[in-house]
Amino acid sequence: VRDPRGQDWDVEMSVSTNRMGKYEIFLVTVKGEKARVGSIGELVSVMGPNNVNVLDIGQSEIHDMLSLGMLIEAPAEPGLNVLKEIVFMAHHLGLTVNFTPIASPDYERWVGEQAKPRFTVTLLCRRLQANYLAIVTKIVFENNLNIDSITRLSGRMSLRGPGAAGYANARSALQFEVSGKPRNVDQMREELFKVSLNQPVDIAIQDDDLFRRNRRLILFDMDSTLIQCEVIDELAAKAGVGKQVAEITEAAMRGELDFKESFRQRMKLLKGLDRSVLQGIAESLPVTQGAPRLITNLKRLGYKVGILSGGFTYFAKHLQQKLGIDYVHANELDFDANGKLTGEVIGDIVDGNRKAELLQSIAKSEGLSLKQVIAVGDGVNDIPMLKLAGLGVAFHAKPKVKAEATVAVSTLGLDGILYLLGVRDREALNESGDEEMQKLAIPRM
Repeated sequence: VRDPRGQDWDVEMSVSTNRMGKYEIFLVTVKGEKARVGSIGELVSVMGPNNVNVLDIGQSEIHDMLSLGMLIEAPAEPGLNVLKEIVFMAHHLGLTVNFTPIASPDYERWVGEQAKPRFTVTLLCRRLQANYLAIVTKIVFENNLNIDSITRLSGRMSLRGPGAAGYANARSALQFEVSGKPRNVDQMREELFKVSLNQPVDIAIQDDDLFRRNRRLILFDMDSTLIQCEVIDELAAKAGVGKQVAEITEAAMRGELDFKESFRQRMKLLKGLDRSVLQGIAESLPVTQGAPRLITNLKRLGYKVGILSGGFTYFAKHLQQKLGIDYVHANELDFDANGKLTGEVIGDIVDGNRKAELLQSIAKSEGLSLKQVIAVGDGVNDIPMLKLAGLGVAFHAKPKVKAEATVAVSTLGLDGILYLLGVRDREALNESGDEEMQKLAIPRM
């Protein structure tokens, strides 16, 4: 083929006939440096008058390099003139174009593959290293899955200054769309979980279905999840029994003690603490990094937000006012006539089973399927609600909790959950949009 400038081009025309010889199918790949605005429009403009049908199309750009793929049906006229016109226009635009003929049986096989099970794999880390990609792709391949696309969800990172990739506040997130029938999804999830135990990376796999993109309720544990402390330990420190209470708390979090019994033991040690102490603790609660940004963006999307806590309503309601929480369920402290803690709580203790019951109740009142619910927690008493929710997130949790949850986030702040929902950085509001919330947000170590 000779273009208008007199340059000769080789275009392979060995095609297989389709549709009784009327049309041929080609995969058209176009590459080159980022072209001027409208260049793709100019390229496809030569196809229209030639009755070309576009069967599929995809485009990506990395560092000013363009890559475009199109699957087209072109009239099988003598010489296939439309291909020549595409070559001429691509050359005019400074782009390289290649054509690969696709046989009709191959095309139909490809169409049939759209019914294959599909999954979303999300990789979260502070700084993306090549070996993390090698690990993910190896596990995907070994489970008979094909990677259909890879999308960067996190923003571009500067290599200088406070936002540089080497800084502690850097974050990277990739989303892999994969398809196929894995040998065993639970086994694959376990393989990915084991990676996070040895590398500073989180790898989550979810069914790619309507529910993943239509969650509408998120419920948080409070202590060591929404806030970066255990309130009962703060109260104990003020009461002078910090060491005793901390030991009981750690045993309970590890699952070595029944939650209700451990809770009663700790409450008895707090007997006599004055009510005035609570306000100072409430005003200095260290909100976990990313919590304000996560909640602000989910509220924009129409989410309802709740706290289901084995802690105390006094502090949960303080957070409710600060963060715009819709539902609060926790333990209510009991005071005597002199404003001193009695060492008891009013009503039933909120333990793991009660959290699961409350999750179901709130979802029902909102008219939601359990698959539309996200539960986030870090302790053993969160496991029942994590397993019940459509998306159970073990946040900076103990290994036992991670093993029971759908996914785990241990490398980023709470706003890393936005990546699990497919939200890109450029689509989300930053914490700076709410100065009061940002004052509360401190890094989680």
